Amino acid sequence: MKLSTRAIYGLRAMIDLGVYSEQEAVSIQSIAGRQNISVSYLEQLMAKLKRAGLVESTRGACGGYRLGRPADEISVGDILRILEGGLEAAQCPGTSPEENCETKDICVAKLVWKRINDSITQAVDTLMLGQLIEESRKKQEEKM
Repeated sequence: MKLSTRAIYGLRAMIDLGVYSEQEAVSIQSIAGRQNISVSYLEQLMAKLKRAGLVESTRGACGGYRLGRPADEISVGDILRILEGGLEAAQCPGTSPEENCETKDICVAKLVWKRINDSITQAVDTLMLGQLIEESRKKQEEKM
């Protein structure tokens, strides 16, 4: 499985937002500057995240973005699914009851794909944005 820049930049932006939006809304320009992401690309990512309710925006002079839910309630899996769609490393029709696969009853390779997909799901769904924000803060304090 290879994640796109959408997922990589989107996760970085969400961590940045969590670190810097506790006191006030954060401008997209400031996130883009800190994370070295183009403003126009970041606007596209934030629009997807906003539609899904993971971020909120405020207009005006003091406007910007904030997390839409507490960081401890947002999993990495939530973010990646919004930006990437599915997270399956392999899409095998034999692992889905809705799909029709001629060798479904005798194929054992589907067990490999199911285990890989289940492992990815477990990893990203148990890693919470709040954990990453805290780790980011620790790294920033170590630099000082």
